[in-house]
Amino acid sequence: MDHCILLIGHGSRQTEGNDEIRRFAELWQQRHPDWQIETCFIEFDEALLDAGLERAAARARRVTAVPLILNAAGHVKLEIPAHIDAARARNPQTEFRCARHIGASEPVLQILERRLRETMLSLDAPDPRTTGVILLGRGSSDRVANSEVARMARLLYEGNEHDLVDVAFTGVTHPRLEKVVQRHWQLGMTQQIILPFYLFTGRLIERINAQIQRLRGQYPQMAFALGDYIGFEPEIFEVVDERVQQAWDGSSMLECDGCPHRAAAAEHGHHHHHH
Repeated sequence: MDHCILLIGHGSRQTEGNDEIRRFAELWQQRHPDWQIETCFIEFDEALLDAGLERAAARARRVTAVPLILNAAGHVKLEIPAHIDAARARNPQTEFRCARHIGASEPVLQILERRLRETMLSLDAPDPRTTGVILLGRGSSDRVANSEVARMARLLYEGNEHDLVDVAFTGVTHPRLEKVVQRHWQLGMTQQIILPFYLFTGRLIERINAQIQRLRGQYPQMAFALGDYIGFEPEIFEVVDERVQQAWDGSSMLECDGCPHRAAAAEHGHHHHHH
């Protein structure tokens, strides 16, 4: 098979997060034993984008880069396509394509629905009318990426009986978790479910756990339950399968791959910080 798939993770300062992405790649390889799969990261790891693209190009004449990322912010819209352009210049004999990111898709919503049901049961299935739900995203300077989280929260509201389903972010933008919990308490919620909109573990997942402990102390009369992050769910494997197919049949490639507007944006510089 003269085709290599490069799975691109965001990268975490916590090694367990990057190890989970490598484990995902191993499980994906088991589903497709005839595929050639490489793994790299945008940041916080030794195996970064340029090295990953070169490894993939050395193995095959066709390379599909697949961002294993939920939201399309600057990394997905600008950074990955720029690195792919550079790889094309270095490897003119190789055809590179960039698949779409996972996105706020129906399969992801199915996982969130399942997480919500599981977390409700951990609270002994209280009344949804007095149980607030907060979908907690990473947060980005890209308003479209933030709107994808808000869209998932709205779809959760539409499909369930909770009076309050809100969105919060761990950084960069607002509202933050503490502010939304305060609002839910003032509006009469006596139970609180927090659903992390994260694919894998990392330092921010640890920070969320610490925040929940502080909130329990601040609101001793409110019951808190933290759902699990998305992880190794069957729907995610199915989405990345679909993204590979879409990239090569031309039905859905990354919007910014080869876009002239991206070059202009890159010329002015893209800065994305994780504080």
